[in-house]
Amino acid sequence: MNKPLWHPSEKLKEGSLLKDFCKFVNFKSSNNFKEIWQWSIDNPNDFWSKFWDYSKIIGDKGYEIIKEDSVFNKTRFFPDSKLNYTENILKIKSDKLAVNFLSEKGFEENITWNELYEKVCKLSSYLKKQNLQKGDRVAAYVPNKIESIVCFLACAKNGIIWSSCSPDFGAQGVVERFKQIEPKIFITCDYYYYNGKKINILDKVDEILKQIPSIKKVIAFNYNKKERESLKNFINFEEILNNDLDEVFERFEFNHPLYILFSSGTTGKPKCIIHGSGNVLIEHNKEFMLHCDIRENEKLFYYTTTGWMMWNWLVGGLATGSSIFLFDGAPVYPKIDVLLEYCQNKKINLFGVSAKYIDHLKNEKYNSKNLDLNSIKIITSTGSPLAEESFKYVYDNIKNDVHLASIAGGTDLVGCLVLGNLFSNVHKGEIQGQSLGIDVDVFNDDGKSTEDGEKGELVVKKPFPSMPVKFWGDNDGQKYHKAYFTRFENIWHHGDFIERTDKNGFIMRGRSDATLNPGGVRIGTSEIYQQVENIDFITEGLVVGQDFNDDVRIILFITTKNNQEIDDEKIKLIKSKIRKNCSPKHVPAIIIKAPEIPRTKSGKIVELAVRQIINGEKINNKEAIANPESLQFFEKLPQLKL
Repeated sequence: MNKPLWHPSEKLKEGSLLKDFCKFVNFKSSNNFKEIWQWSIDNPNDFWSKFWDYSKIIGDKGYEIIKEDSVFNKTRFFPDSKLNYTENILKIKSDKLAVNFLSEKGFEENITWNELYEKVCKLSSYLKKQNLQKGDRVAAYVPNKIESIVCFLACAKNGIIWSSCSPDFGAQGVVERFKQIEPKIFITCDYYYYNGKKINILDKVDEILKQIPSIKKVIAFNYNKKERESLKNFINFEEILNNDLDEVFERFEFNHPLYILFSSGTTGKPKCIIHGSGNVLIEHNKEFMLHCDIRENEKLFYYTTTGWMMWNWLVGGLATGSSIFLFDGAPVYPKIDVLLEYCQNKKINLFGVSAKYIDHLKNEKYNSKNLDLNSIKIITSTGSPLAEESFKYVYDNIKNDVHLASIAGGTDLVGCLVLGNLFSNVHKGEIQGQSLGIDVDVFNDDGKSTEDGEKGELVVKKPFPSMPVKFWGDNDGQKYHKAYFTRFENIWHHGDFIERTDKNGFIMRGRSDATLNPGGVRIGTSEIYQQVENIDFITEGLVVGQDFNDDVRIILFITTKNNQEIDDEKIKLIKSKIRKNCSPKHVPAIIIKAPEIPRTKSGKIVELAVRQIINGEKINNKEAIANPESLQFFEKLPQLKL
């Protein structure tokens, strides 16, 4: 019996925003999340219209809520509404903290709501004087700093489309992304710190500018005002702020492009995904308020870079009236609990991290007993599936009364399809439930809903607001259609292999394109990871399928603690654990120790690139990988000769 690790008290449920919203819409229900979700998808007009009102979106809602179309992604939400994203973000007028920044180097910066408003309006004025029009693009190659948020909000205020990359991308990775969208202005910073190293950003700018001729001006800011590098070749961000205040907030249509996010690009040129301002605003409001129970004056901290969608999500939290907290640097430098200590010192309420961060703490046997984490009410985990043992680890070693919400969605919708809620219990290995207002289901290969306990494809059966507006340069919509609608007709296919449980929870089983098919049986890679990463001498695993004798054989790569070797006895132990807890079909044919596991910039394991290498295929885009040199190990391994 999978007993809950945490269950919300009646007092917590009754005082939640989810309960308050149920009263607001006159939904007479027991505190049963599935019933509320069912009502939200059965009555989408009511749900989205009432939630617009409940979350106090500033703008003209219009009369039509959903303009339906027979083509899934041509359905439009709030088609005659008008709003300004930045006006909704900056609705608090006070001298209270809006954003706090901490560098791994130890220095901090703060900005109040009034100061944030003033800086955004001054930069907005400058952009207008440069004759940037709505729909023009601004590209930013920046660390996770307050200035980056000011620049984004100024662009959004003017209807300019924003796009950002974190400075850990090499010049070619930046060019591959930004060249596609032809930005007119490029924003950057002098340097940043990572893992104790000072890394210059400006050195790469000339190479980038040579390859993106659309860029007419470069704005730069200093990482630390007390340790400035010269910005003489660029327009100085601080000097721009001498402009007048532009306090005009033009309101745009709901779907007006807000920013362009890029797919990871590990299987080809990154897709340029355009998201609309109203689409993003209403979805983020819903996730923060109804799923995370976040309200005005609370404190949100997500460990992220400007190249990961969680940065956009975190900034969206400002619309709730909460303060947000930025950490720039390595997550375990200068010490393993630097992020948790930040949570303690700032009394953070929502702490967000990647699943790999939690796995790392678990592998290092870290315990937070010396910290006061009473303020944290919710920990959100994403980026990859959170292993069962990592759920238990959080409750045993980080905080025993926290709402641990594993969340999953992605860059495609800048939000979640399945995530946490305050009406459901937390069970190890399970995501609590569906995203309100989104008709999430699990399909088998025949396009039918699966039974509980049966694995299948994560799908959405009806249109939802946070669908991408379109892909940049995809004028006929073919790339968009191919990305989501080729597997099932007029049904959004998300590309995750998933299982629904009898408690209305969900277990992520890996990406669909990384599933293994030995003997024709579909196996999710995360099922193997759950077993492997709970073995004491293993730090991480990567599992792929190799084409072999007209079938597929499973190859498991592992990294080990203190780089210890693996012998026959260790291999036998790994195989027997997988056989016992999964099935004989899950057992790897070959287990190989690797020096390092390749991953994307946001920390996801790169299964596809390794699979391509061991199957003799060409890798299209090494620039998308954070540690591309790690791929050399997988080339021409003698153990894998056919």
